[in-house]
Amino acid sequence: MKPTAFTYVPVASLAEALAAKAQHGEDARFLAGGQSLVPTMNFRLAQPRVLIDIGRVSELAFVTHAPDATHIGAVTTYRTLERDAALLARFPVLADALPLIAHAQIRSRGTLGGNLSHADPASEMPAVMLALDARLKVASAEGVRWIAARDFFLGPLTTALEPNDLLVEIMLPAPPPDTGMAFLEVARRRGDFAVAGVATVVTLKDGVCTAARIALCGVADCAVLASASEALVGVSPDAARIAAVASAVAAALDPPGGLQASPGYQRHLANVLTARALTC
Repeated sequence: MKPTAFTYVPVASLAEALAAKAQHGEDARFLAGGQSLVPTMNFRLAQPRVLIDIGRVSELAFVTHAPDATHIGAVTTYRTLERDAALLARFPVLADALPLIAHAQIRSRGTLGGNLSHADPASEMPAVMLALDARLKVASAEGVRWIAARDFFLGPLTTALEPNDLLVEIMLPAPPPDTGMAFLEVARRRGDFAVAGVATVVTLKDGVCTAARIALCGVADCAVLASASEALVGVSPDAARIAAVASAVAAALDPPGGLQASPGYQRHLANVLTARALTC
């Protein structure tokens, strides 16, 4: 199928993009890499009358590292992130997850901001952002605000973005010393969306866990942050404790199931992947 007719509006700056969105309102959608939006338009699941192309807005394409945080522009491509050695060293969970996103051609066009704004329940990056306790900077003609990742993903393909909002930046807090991270998933084929995926971030001090975050994709109507991770804090995460936490994570889920996996199998995968990710 082909999309319905639309007006194409290329912009060269963030100010132009926000002005165009304010002008056209809910009839307009932002276009960056197009790897999520264009397929939905081809199937006519989305029918915007105006496309505002922000793919060439260079001020939204960056990765900067400061002592306390890393900042990523929303139109930064996955491929750029994959090639940033400092980013992957600081956040190994990204080194695990990025190569699993679709295929190299798509990662060369797809953008982090576009992916997060699309909020596909099976996508890897929303779960990774939850595990990293990311904050998302949102702009509109009215101003800017920050939204915690845990408050951003509301449901399938649904976020906290208002009609005239544009996600412009992602901030990742610098992890404390002795922090381990991992991402694992099961997919039917490499490059497919995950049947189930788990991102973990755990900090230890003298063998005792001081912070833990476990986030999952593919097993709910949006990426979810597991409250069971709190049971790791203040204790030594031995095999028995990890097994108990993984079981609790899975038990709290109500997976949707689908053609590739039953709800019970997705719950089983969440248990196994969580235990493995916590011991990577």
